[in-house]
Amino acid sequence: MTLKGLSLIPLAALLLSACSQPVKPPAEPDDAVEARKPYGSTYQVPSSPVTLIRGATVLTGDGRQLNRTDVLLSNGRIEAVGANIPLPEGARVVPGNGKWLTPGLIDVHSHMGVYPAPETINHADGNEMTSPVTAEVWAEHSVWPQDPQYEKALAGGVTTFQVLPGSANLFGGRGVTLKNVASVTVQGMKFPDAPHSLKMACGENPKRVYGEKGTMPSTRMGNMAGFRKAWIDAVEYREKWRAYEKKKNGKPPKRDLKLETLMGVLDGEIRIHNHCYRADEMAQMIDLSKEFSYTIAAFHHAVEAYKVAPLLAQENICAVMWADWWGFKQEAFDMVRENLALVDYAKACAVIHSDDGIQVQRLNQEVAKAMSAGRRMGLDITRAHAIRWVTLNAAKSLGLDDRIGSITAGKNADLVLWSSDPFSIYSKADKVWIDGVLRFDSGKPGLTPTRDFNLGVLNPEEDRP
Repeated sequence: MTLKGLSLIPLAALLLSACSQPVKPPAEPDDAVEARKPYGSTYQVPSSPVTLIRGATVLTGDGRQLNRTDVLLSNGRIEAVGANIPLPEGARVVPGNGKWLTPGLIDVHSHMGVYPAPETINHADGNEMTSPVTAEVWAEHSVWPQDPQYEKALAGGVTTFQVLPGSANLFGGRGVTLKNVASVTVQGMKFPDAPHSLKMACGENPKRVYGEKGTMPSTRMGNMAGFRKAWIDAVEYREKWRAYEKKKNGKPPKRDLKLETLMGVLDGEIRIHNHCYRADEMAQMIDLSKEFSYTIAAFHHAVEAYKVAPLLAQENICAVMWADWWGFKQEAFDMVRENLALVDYAKACAVIHSDDGIQVQRLNQEVAKAMSAGRRMGLDITRAHAIRWVTLNAAKSLGLDDRIGSITAGKNADLVLWSSDPFSIYSKADKVWIDGVLRFDSGKPGLTPTRDFNLGVLNPEEDRP
């Protein structure tokens, strides 16, 4: 006989043995600590056939251009890169002659899912404009998996993107990195083990939003004071948790979701992505980070990054920029089209981003514009170098450059095969792979599943014979 799969005889022996020995409480996991790590990814790499892309022009993402080169994909990874790779038995061959191969494009500043398109007020979930400090909110808890923008971005070669809260608050909340795959749940899109980010915003937006409400902050000095107060609270909160974890007895501190996120930054587990346009404010935010001993991963929008490019290089902070957007508010006026190229010239980490549902569909063209602006001022920028602004550098800002961003053996097989030179406005993505799975094929319109939102609602009255 068995009881739920256990033999009754060994079970009885186990019970008798337990009765004959002193009762010892089991070693329990620290639930108070583990509770701070919820909402993991459920994404798993699907099986896919071994694929050999034969004879393409390869921009590796790390600065190299390889002509007439093969790339072998196996088990979701890039297996080999080189000339005349032997064809494994049963492998699929994808002709690459006349075509260009790049890593999958990475958009590090997106609001897809939290501001879906078409835009409706009931789905506008990107800004929690109820307090200047809302570090407790997480963008992933607003992401709508049915947003039609995802498949359009996929057709533009975007394989990975970071969804951030908006910039109304000093601390807008946590961002999340997603794979551009169809899923019923956001957990099924989450990039496994990708670090969370924390959106911070300096400048006009927070002071305008709360100034109009008649509350603090209403000035830039109010912004800075709000930042400092929050970090002081976070340092105190961390000290309480450290004392508890050291002693492992007594009652743990009461969890505070806002301070948990800030503590994660102080502990190096959560990466700061800071909305910041002006050069002087970037310098102040760097001072702030030094006061409280945390690091900044990237300044976003960074219209005046060219003014402090050497400082960004020194501090190892990425500047996430547009090719040519400017002038839509005062802090965006002092822009130059050479911004991205100049940051790169100073050997800082230059990244291009969209922050827009249309630009995300043509990031390759945005890179081409930024490269051309740099060339016109006399900088020798190759295609092989410029593509890293939307691949390897973008991956670095997310803390994922060991897994994505370049065509390197062992990395995830996220790739785009372009119809021609991806820096041409006439070039389109022919095929897009994510983890070795063909997710988009321009010759097979039905391959990429469309979101339910695009299908509409069936009318039972019309469906009747």
